[in-house]
Formats: sequence, structure tokens, C-alpha cells
Amino acid sequence: MKAITKSFILFVGLSSSTVLAADETYNISTTFVQDQKAVFATVESVDVVAARVRIGGTVTELLVDEGSPVQAGDKIARVVDDKLALQLKSVDAQIQSFKSQQQLAQTALIRNEKLYQTGAIPKARLDESRTNHEVVGRSLASAEAERQVLEQTRVEGDVLAPASGRILKVQVRKGSVVLPGEAIASMAAESYILRMQLPERHAMFIKQGDEVQVAERGLGALQPDSRKNLRTGTIRQVYPEIKQGRVSADVEVPDLGDFFVGERIRVWIGTGNRPALVVPEDYIYARYGLNYVKLSGGREVVVQPGLPQDGGVEVLSGLKAGDVLVRP
Repeated sequence: MKAITKSFILFVGLSSSTVLAADETYNISTTFVQDQKAVFATVESVDVVAARVRIGGTVTELLVDEGSPVQAGDKIARVVDDKLALQLKSVDAQIQSFKSQQQLAQTALIRNEKLYQTGAIPKARLDESRTNHEVVGRSLASAEAERQVLEQTRVEGDVLAPASGRILKVQVRKGSVVLPGEAIASMAAESYILRMQLPERHAMFIKQGDEVQVAERGLGALQPDSRKNLRTGTIRQVYPEIKQGRVSADVEVPDLGDFFVGERIRVWIGTGNRPALVVPEDYIYARYGLNYVKLSGGREVVVQPGLPQDGGVEVLSGLKAGDVLVRP
């Protein structure tokens, strides 16, 4: 009786192991995936604008340098024209003179109005006083408007950032003499894109709205596990002109604001469909620097993984269609 019980327990255990192994196997079959080619893209600014001076003079303040981040409306430099101070003094003197003349004309007008009421002076004399009072008042208003113009010109000595972004190049130094309209600095607007230069043969495969895979920046793209850190970008524009056998396209990728303008990044683009072997990622394990999979017969095979695909990782070598894998 005990022997029968032990045999039954052993049979049940073997049956459970068989079912578990069946649930953890994977049959290799050929599927079609999008063929991806690696190209290099360059970080570019959508717009490069120049911060220009509005008046001529001497640069007395320079508040930015190459690479400085700025917001739209920030002051990046100050230009001073020494003649403005002298012109303001001249206008202030004119304003004081016109105010004195206005007071005198006001007093004369009041006196002549009283004399006219008593018949001591003719009406022409009264009209002359009124006209003189109006002329002096308008001259005073003109001088005050001229002073406002000079004040506004002094304010325009502040060179403001036309947009948010980063300074690419500063063309002047403190103490430089500049003319109206001269560029103080060139800056990259805050919006950045990746600009690709693709061979002409790839032009027929790309279109606006396609997704591309973007690698890490710097040396991170060369690490063995860099395929796990790919980011997805979207082609926002394909330029309808081929230059020197290459077509240009812009890729929109989030979080490019901290990249250097002109930095090169590896990008994978789709160039049609091709057959491939795709294996779930948890069926591949690493040992001694190599990647292995385990076949249903118990044999371990060295494989060469490729790029991530839908449903797993593409295997470039080591397997064939019809192989059965066991989850390690």
C-alpha cells in the first residue's frame, strides 16, 4: 500500500512538472519586422535668432556668455549713448524756459482780460494775448514730448532676448561701439529637433508621422545594454529636396533642451519589412559576457541579440525557425 501511494505521488509530481515545462516553452517562428538602419542625426534649433541693438553707442554691460540660458525679454546687454544725457539736459532747460514763458503769458492774459472789460484796450490786444498763451503752451508740450522720446531712447539701450533659449555666440565684448541694428548675440530658440541626412535610397521609406528610435547621448549609446534605453521620436517634416544624394528630415524628440546644438546622436529609422526571429526578452540570459538561450532538449545556445521589437528582442544568430525554447 505504501509503495502504491509513493508511485501515485511520483506520477502526480511528474505530471505537474510536465505541465509547467509546457507553459514555459516558446516556439521560434519567422515573423516580419520593420528593417531599421542606423543613421546619425544632429541636434538643431528650430529657429536661430539674433538679439540686436536698437540704438548706437557703447556696450557698458554684457550679462550673458556662450551657452547661457535666457528667457524671452531678459536683458542680455546695455548700450549707452553719452549724447543722450546732454540732449536731456538741453530739453530740460527748454522745458523750464517754456514754463516761465507760460506763467508770464498767463499773467498777461488775465491782466488784458480785465483791461478789455473796462474798455482800456481793444479786442485785438486781448486776442494777441490769448494766441501768445496758446503758442507757449504748445511749445511746452512739444518739449515735454521730445523729452519722452529721449527717455524711451535711453530705455531702448537695453538689449533684450527676443525668445527663450540658449546663447550660441556673443559677437561683441564690453566696451565695444555698436551701431543701430547690429547683432549683439545669436541664440537658439527653446525648441530643438534632430535633423537627419539620409541616403537617397531611404527617401521612399520615410514620411511625416513615422516613429524612429533614438539612442542615448554620448558614450551611453555604445554600451551593450543601450538598446534598453532607446527613446521614441516622430518625424515632423521631410524636406522635398535632395542635395548631394541625401534627403533631410526633422525628428521631434522630447527633452532635448539640455543637448548641445550640433551634437550628433544615433537614430534608427525604418526602411521596409524583413523576416526575423523574435524571442521574448526573459528567455535570454547572460553568462560570462555572452547571451544564451536554452532549447527544449536541455542544450544551451549562444545567441546574438539585436534591437528590441514588438514582443521581445530580435535574435540575429544562433537560432532557426522551429526551435523550441525553455524559459531559464
